[in-house]
Amino acid sequence: MSELYTQKLVFEHNHLSRKLFGVKDQHLILIEKKFKVRVTTGKDCILIKGEEEDASKVYRLLQNLLDLLTKDFIFRNRDFKFILSLWEDNDNPDIKKIFSERIETTSEKGYITPRSIVQYEYVYAIDNFDVVIGIGPAGTGKTYLAMAKAVSALQKKKLGRIVLVRPAVEAGEKLGYLPGDILEKINPYLRPLYDALYDMVGMEQARQMVENGIVEIAPLAFMRGRTLNDSFIILDEAQNSTPEQMKMFLTRLGFNSKVVITGDITQIDLPGHQKSGLVETQHILKGVKDIEFIHFSERDVVRNDVVKKVIKAYEKYEEKKYC
Repeated sequence: MSELYTQKLVFEHNHLSRKLFGVKDQHLILIEKKFKVRVTTGKDCILIKGEEEDASKVYRLLQNLLDLLTKDFIFRNRDFKFILSLWEDNDNPDIKKIFSERIETTSEKGYITPRSIVQYEYVYAIDNFDVVIGIGPAGTGKTYLAMAKAVSALQKKKLGRIVLVRPAVEAGEKLGYLPGDILEKINPYLRPLYDALYDMVGMEQARQMVENGIVEIAPLAFMRGRTLNDSFIILDEAQNSTPEQMKMFLTRLGFNSKVVITGDITQIDLPGHQKSGLVETQHILKGVKDIEFIHFSERDVVRNDVVKKVIKAYEKYEEKKYC
């Protein structure tokens, strides 16, 4: 067996080590498990032993983490796990740049940060383009980050209202007759948007915002004939829009407004052989100025780690099925 390679990382600010190591060194234990190295700590240094490539990677990771901590970044447990996944999947990613992007929603909820390179690019695109189209699997933060940016823009009075839109298409099962008025009938289709909003501002404030018209939630079919000014508009589950609906929706954009469209083109529930407006728009709008496409993959999933494995397994199955 070959001798293990050793890297020594010296740090000047001893008080940062406690934040870096975690309670009972749980962060270092996670690093050892993830990268198959042995990490030992001294008074002012860290020793990393393992295969040269692994040890060097962990050395650069710890350097980056210490650099983040000197900028007063506070690690939450889930932040650390996301950083490890990010570092495992990418070659020397700029985690300082990614995690310095903080989306402020409410004082109670604090801030939200991107969890992957693509999520960072998505947030950057929302800041810099009039229309952003995020395409990728469930759990990649497409809707959640768009909602965070919408709430943040509203809080900072950059825009006057939020408009949340969804096609009223059943996801593979028949819901049958739904009782109640029109709002009660469409509520099941719009529930995910409500959930994201509740998480941002709390249930009571969200209800008040909806009642006061600051937040409007509507099915896609209700957008025809309207012009939306001074608004942050999110079209969720856009893979279930038809080409005609997508064209209609995109032409609703008024002055001082921003549109974010999200969808997963592997989860199309349109009846019959109808084409998806989201699939078609990739060809029609490619290269159009002020419109940016962001593509997510299973690497950007921020739900339970099992979700990544499920998505990957389905992708492999589909490849074998059609090859």
